[in-house]
Amino acid sequence: MPRTDKTKKLESVVVLEGKEASLVDSQCDKLLDKLIAPQDRATGLFKADPAEVTISQVLDELRTLPFLTDKRVVLVKGADKFISANRPVLQKYFDNPSPTGILVVTVNKWDARTKLAKKLPAIGRLIKVTQPKRGQLPQRLMQYSRDAYGKNLGRDASFLLVELAGESLPRLYSEVDKLALLADNEKSITSTHVEALVGHNRLFNAFNVIDACLAGNCGQAVARLRRMFAEDRSTEFTAVGAFAFHFRRMFNAKALLEKGIAPGQVAKQLGIWHNSDGFFSQVRRMSLKKIGGFLQGLGEMDYAIKTGRTKAQVAIERLVLRLADR
Repeated sequence: MPRTDKTKKLESVVVLEGKEASLVDSQCDKLLDKLIAPQDRATGLFKADPAEVTISQVLDELRTLPFLTDKRVVLVKGADKFISANRPVLQKYFDNPSPTGILVVTVNKWDARTKLAKKLPAIGRLIKVTQPKRGQLPQRLMQYSRDAYGKNLGRDASFLLVELAGESLPRLYSEVDKLALLADNEKSITSTHVEALVGHNRLFNAFNVIDACLAGNCGQAVARLRRMFAEDRSTEFTAVGAFAFHFRRMFNAKALLEKGIAPGQVAKQLGIWHNSDGFFSQVRRMSLKKIGGFLQGLGEMDYAIKTGRTKAQVAIERLVLRLADR
């Protein structure tokens, strides 16, 4: 069957390579949205289990003429072993792919040195899915908010979101989805939205732990901290950010108070609306130097956790004990 103008530029094979499954799956979903409409998937999409499907079945599906659609997509996720076991047959298919079929595979590693990999650029493409570095995440979130919802995610709000929700891009995208609903008809997503939706429980819990420490009740502080980890699995990724956010606000508030600015003005400037009396009580009980020291310690702790030198819960418990013994 000769290719028409419409199918000449059709990519016959798309390979998604990445070690973080959640990111690869997210990128794969976006690709499928572009390739085939939801209403066409019943007849135009075949999802193959690489542990059960044979190479003959995959190729038959690719070569089957589409029904009620202009293309047929075959998806094989986690295809590393499947590709290795069927490499010679796939090489022949790459030489003469179906004009109406698209093979989409996800792999942990795509070896560019193989004959199969060298044939890919002529008929399709490789998409490398990598976790952005922390510094790149805010810009990615701002772009996602504009593209998906037409809303401006403020720079400060995007940095705060990363700090409170962690660095997993799929999780962050999910949080932006929720924030867009919260913002409703507003054109912008602000730090206030982030605090209200994403940070409320985490910041509240961090506040309570710090409050118990400053009151000299170390046992209660540790109990509250352990409850944080027990009740929310994501605390492992977000606790440091919640404590850092709180200490940073304490630091800024202390600096402003020492300049003679009234607490009411400080609260307004820093957006401290919930339990401001309790917040300023904490600030008064610590020196600027002490607060700065804990901020520095949190930065070092974050690095140690990310490099595997310590666990989040262990590291923060040590911080709590140090704070209680200030």
